[in-house]
Amino acid sequence: MNPITLFLAAAFILVGVAFGEWINLYFAVPFIVAAVIVALSLKMANAWQRFVILRAGKLQSVKGPGLFMIIPILDSVTAVIDERIQTTAFNAEQALTKDTVPVNVDAIIFWHVHNAERAALKITNYRQAIDRVAQTSLREMIGASMLAALLSDRKTADAHQTEEWGVAVTSVEIRDVAIPVALQDAMSRQAQAEREKQARVILGSAEAEIAGKFVEASKIYADHPAALQLRAMNIIYETTKERGTTILIPTSMVDSMNPASVLVLADQGVPSSATALKTAA
Repeated sequence: MNPITLFLAAAFILVGVAFGEWINLYFAVPFIVAAVIVALSLKMANAWQRFVILRAGKLQSVKGPGLFMIIPILDSVTAVIDERIQTTAFNAEQALTKDTVPVNVDAIIFWHVHNAERAALKITNYRQAIDRVAQTSLREMIGASMLAALLSDRKTADAHQTEEWGVAVTSVEIRDVAIPVALQDAMSRQAQAEREKQARVILGSAEAEIAGKFVEASKIYADHPAALQLRAMNIIYETTKERGTTILIPTSMVDSMNPASVLVLADQGVPSSATALKTAA
């Protein structure tokens, strides 16, 4: 019983009791009868509710939202339909994909009643029917999809068979796809191989790019010998920055970098076959 009906019925009863005590008991009877009639006939539907009313077994009307009256005994509320969007979770176990892989799929369906009369009169239990239709549609969608597409795209299944029941299905969303453990290992190895392949391709592309830069640099050094000498000296400097490092360099390399240095080193008694460069320890 809704609060308004309860309040009015209680008010009639209190007034009847008061008249019975102060004036005469017979004056209370009409108020008690009015309270009973109000309790049985005054109904209230919320904004999302629809009341399906039958009169003597035949459809009389669909009421709501707000307050409305029915005829007690003659009229009956056969169903109260909630027209808000509903969600129902379900699953499809051991469903075969197009490439014959058994999968367990968890999904959720979004639906709402758009015709309360049909939902109450055309089918016994529309909620159970929605669940069955959603499972059937999901299995059909799985059977028409490859496993890779099912895992990556997460397609939605359609369930339009419910329109004649006054129920509209918004979508059937896939939440999780479980595949056999053996297949998970195989897919993991495949993914690892694919990533290794991509890494090798990237490394090869980098090597080719580096080689191209070396070719460009060699052309510049060929046209400018002084630049090659400066580069060689810079390399030697970089390698000898650490204290206690000894590097043996062929005399021919020293000659190519700076011929005048050969004479200086020779005067100091360094062998002509190689020159020893040693940083301070």
